[in-house]
Formats: sequence, C-alpha cells, structure tokens
Amino acid sequence: MSSNHSSRNSRCHRRAAFTLVELLVVIAIIGILVGLLLPAVQAAREAARRVSCMNNMTQLGLGLHHYEFSMEHLPPGVTNDDGPIRNEEAGQHIGWAVQILPYVEQTSLYKNFDIDAGAYAAANAEARGVVVPTLMCPSYPGESTRTDGQTRIGMSTYSGCHNDREAPIDGDNNGLLFLNSNIRYSEILDGSSQTILLGESIPDQNSLGWVSGTRATLRNTSGFEETKNWPQQNADLGSLQVGGFGSFHTGGAIFTFADGSTRFISTNIDPELFRKFGNRADGELLRELE
Repeated sequence: MSSNHSSRNSRCHRRAAFTLVELLVVIAIIGILVGLLLPAVQAAREAARRVSCMNNMTQLGLGLHHYEFSMEHLPPGVTNDDGPIRNEEAGQHIGWAVQILPYVEQTSLYKNFDIDAGAYAAANAEARGVVVPTLMCPSYPGESTRTDGQTRIGMSTYSGCHNDREAPIDGDNNGLLFLNSNIRYSEILDGSSQTILLGESIPDQNSLGWVSGTRATLRNTSGFEETKNWPQQNADLGSLQVGGFGSFHTGGAIFTFADGSTRFISTNIDPELFRKFGNRADGELLRELE
C-alpha cells in the first residue's frame, strides 16, 4: 500500500511543475499579446498628444483674438525697420509670439522682455531661453531648447501664416502675419473661417527660437514639410527661404483659422486648396475642406 501511495504522490508532484515547452509557449503567448497591445498603447498616447497640441493651438488662437480685441488689429508677424526678413540674427525681429504673451498667461515673461532692444539683444537673452509650453507640440521628438554658443534658445513648433506661396517675409505678403503687419478682420475678405492664422511647423536645427519673427515662427501654405530627413532636411536652406508647415502627427498637421476654429488638415489635401487657405483676400471660391 505504501509503495503505491508513494508512486501516486510522485506522479502528482511531477504534474504540478511546468515543462520547458509549456513555459516557452506561455512566454510566446505573452509576447504576442504585448506585440498586439503596444501599437494600441502608442496610438492612444499619440491621440492624447494630438488633443494636447490642438489645445495649445486653440489657446494661441484665443491669445491672438484677445490681442485683436484690444488693439483692433492682429499683431505684426515680425517687426523690423525694413525687409525682407532674413533667417539671421540681425535686426529687431520681434515675432508675434512675443506680442501675445500677456494674452496667454505669460505676463511676467512679457514684462521681462525689452521689445525696443530687439529679439537678439543681450538684455533679452534670459527671456529668449525660456520654454513656453503653449508653443511646443507634445509630439515633437526634439529638444525644446538649443544652445548657440553661450545663448540658450527656446523653440516653437507653431508658426503664423505669412503668405500663400514660397516668398521672403516682407511687407507685401498676403497672409495674416508678416512684416510690420496690422491686419484688421475687415481686411480678411475671403472670410475668417477660410483663412489660416496659425499652423504647426518643424523647427530647424538652427532655429532662432520663439521670439524671432523669422521662419522660426512664420511659414506659408506652399506645401507640407516632410519629417523623413529630420533634423537635417533644412540644413542648406537659404536665409530668405521660409518654407511650409508640417508636424510629427501622422498624416497631417493642426491649424487654427482666423475665426478661432482649430482643424486637422491632411497632407493629402489638394495643394491648390491648401494654398488658397493662406491668402486672406484672393477672392477665389473654395470648395469645402474635407
């Protein structure tokens, strides 16, 4: 009896353990489940980042609207004695983002910025290095600052629309934010709901930062910039070239229109339709944005 009992106990004891094959099967199943869940988790995170980015754009749009309500015109895209604006640290180059700081809960930063001294003045070095969270898309994979010698430069992934085609930033642009501009809503003849005010942009390696009214914070609707060669894609860009909008969101970028609405525009949009959205008064008919 005792021998049979011991044999049964021995068999039960052996059944309680995992074999190597069973362990490998369990690991394989867990690996498959993780592989299936990971893209869903990443998609959920990107969806959250996209919502946060859209909120940033909405806040900036509201800031521009509050500025317009106070001053009766939109802020200049960039202030300077003459044009065209070069993507160089030379000139006053105060961008629209500086002008709306009091309207996006950055009054202290605005008070510590000497507008008369210019964007690149030593007096503004500390303020220039500040990162304004509202100016940064959460999906941007790069750093929010860069260092140029001893100067720390805060970046921006949002730009105002200065023109509907590739052209230097100057006083004769047909967008809403350009050199010494002071556009009133009555001058947006194509309608505020059909004219882009702001859009996402991809900062260059040598971006002059959020204070600078250069291509760092101004772009046009000549097309979408791609991210496949980032961050080297604009390394050889000329000083007068501006470039188009772009983002690290899949399939398009987020834009704020002059009526305050914020929309996602696909990179597959008709290029001619996209171009027309950058012109405040071309008088051309637009079909509905799809």
